[in-house]
Order: sequence, then C-alpha cells, then structure tokens
Amino acid sequence: MKYDYLIVGAGPFGAVFAHEATKRGRTCLVIDKRPHIGGNIYTEQTEGIQVHKYGAHIFHTNDKEVWDYVNQLAAFNRYTNSPIANYKGEMYNLPFNMNTFYRLWGVSDPSEAEAIIESQRLKGEEPQNLEEQAISLVGRDIYEKLIKGYTEKQWGRACKDLPAFIIKRLPVRFTWDNNYFNDQYQGIPVGGYTPMIEKLLEGSEVRLNTDYFAERKYFDGLAEKTVYTGMLDEFYGFQFGPLEYRTLRFDTEILDKSNFQGNAVVNYTDEETPFTRIIEHKHFEFGTQPKTVVTREYSKEYEPGDEPYYPVNDSSNNDRYQNYKALAEREENVIFGGRLAEYKYYDMWQIVRNALDLARRELDGA
Repeated sequence: MKYDYLIVGAGPFGAVFAHEATKRGRTCLVIDKRPHIGGNIYTEQTEGIQVHKYGAHIFHTNDKEVWDYVNQLAAFNRYTNSPIANYKGEMYNLPFNMNTFYRLWGVSDPSEAEAIIESQRLKGEEPQNLEEQAISLVGRDIYEKLIKGYTEKQWGRACKDLPAFIIKRLPVRFTWDNNYFNDQYQGIPVGGYTPMIEKLLEGSEVRLNTDYFAERKYFDGLAEKTVYTGMLDEFYGFQFGPLEYRTLRFDTEILDKSNFQGNAVVNYTDEETPFTRIIEHKHFEFGTQPKTVVTREYSKEYEPGDEPYYPVNDSSNNDRYQNYKALAEREENVIFGGRLAEYKYYDMWQIVRNALDLARRELDGA
C-alpha cells in the first residue's frame, strides 16, 4: 500500500481529515472529480472579487475550538449575514425582526408586533404540512410574503405538499437586529475559502479531475483505508434506489458598475421570479472594485450529472438511507463522512467539528 488513507473528495471534510492525518505522520492521497479543491465552498477571483462559485457560504459557530481552528488557517473578516427579501419590489429585512414588522404593518412597539402575529397564527391541531407549520409559527402575512414563494421555488413543490418538519422553527425577533445568525463567531476568510483549503491539503498528494468510480479497484488498492465523502447511494451502486436531492443552477455575470444591489444576498420571495436569490459577491468582503459580479441562483430537481446540494429528507428517502447506512456500518476499511455520505445537510462548522472528531477517533483512538 502506497498511502495510509485515500480521501475521496477535496471539500472541507476531506481536507480537515487530511490535515489532521498528515500532522500525525500519515500519508494521504486526496482525489476529486472536480477541477478544483474546496467542494462547494470553492472561491475564485474575478475582477479582484472573491466569487463564491457554488452559492453564499458564511462561516458561523458557537464552537470556540472550531473557530480557533479555522482562524489558524485564515484571517476572517467581520462580515455579518443580513440578507434582504424582495417581494414584488417591496424590501424586507431578514430574519423576521422589528424592521420587518415595521415594513409589514407600520408598528414600532414589539408588543404590537407580537399581538399581530399571535392573531394570525394557526392554532389547534398538529400542523400536517409546511404551510400549516409556518402559519402556526409566524402567522399568515409573513408566510404569504416571505416564506411561501421562496420555499416552493427552493423545493419545487407546493408548501401544502411539503412535510411540516422542514420548518421546525423560524427565527422571530422582537428587536431591531438584522444579524441572521445568533452565533458568537461569524465571518468569511479574507481572500476566500480556497487558500484555507490549500493549507489544509499541504502535505497530501492531490489529484483533481479524477473520478473514483472510473478506477475504483485501482484506487482501493492504493491505501490501507478510504475516507469517502461522496454520495452514499453511488458508493453502493444505487442498489436500494437513488436518494433524492435538490440542486442549484447559477447564472453569473460581471457588471460594469460598482454596486448592483447594495447587499451581499437578496432573496426573491414571490412565486413569479424564477430565481431564489441574487448574490453580489463583493459585499462579502466590503469590496470597492469598479465592477461587480452577481449570481442568480435557481433551484431544480437533481439529475445524474448535477451537483447534489440539499437532501430531500422525507420519510421514504430516510428509510432508503437507513438501508445504505446499514451497509456502510459493516465496512472495515471505509470511513464515511460529510453531508453526501451521511445524507444530511450540515453547516460548515459542523463539517469541521465532525471531521476533527473523526480524526481523533481514527488517528488517536480518542
């Protein structure tokens, strides 16, 4: 065996594990089918602007160990996620807070806003779908203008046909605070995420444009163990059927103007607008470049060849995943990790935490 570990996927999970393994003197081969490292947090420079090629990624966490870990790899700026919602030309602050309620109802007293929401909430029986769940949490006005259209575009299904558990809770604040996250630590690496992943992969051999499944027997023979971060159903030849995902399409353009929308992220919450949001990348780093780069984001059903983004964690898919998970748990020389291998959506800090914990168990016996 030439390597201690074959790591399939050069995204943050695989990169963190590779970093921890090489620190302990292990040898790693990291392969990825894409032409770049970083997975979905890959950033590249255009017109002096760090462009998030696969959608907005803001690092946020309450885990101080994770925050200290990533800050050893990159300097983080003070970016605070404060998205705006555009509903048919009407602009609203997110998350739902007093700025939102003042725009909706003209109220500045928190108790008045609470009373309006309470009067509109769906009460009584257990919500049977996402629409009922949302109205039971925030009332009908907020649901109709700021949730319904966006959610139906995101999932490609009517809210009445989506399970209630997708929206377990909705952030509602009766303060004038536009900070979307409550986490203590928040920011974006200065210069983008790609240099951070490069540091994590130092000491490992990296091969890009490399499809594990095209030469699976060859790659399996190169290392004592495999860390697999790809789609779990693909690893097992889809023998129980494919797991469903939603995916994204991006339409990016360079504009000959310094400022397009005045905010990094604007969500379009009406049903008629085909895209879900517009990202203006320069605002992630308080850019002052003479041009700007904007990306329109469209949600669609996953098809083979697309990049899988959001697992459709309904009961049938979760049952199918449990069948695959049972196979995975019997593997002796393959370790599975990350959102695709675990069929679960994770924030970035959770990926780092999970990879660190795995590395300690695997490499230190902790």
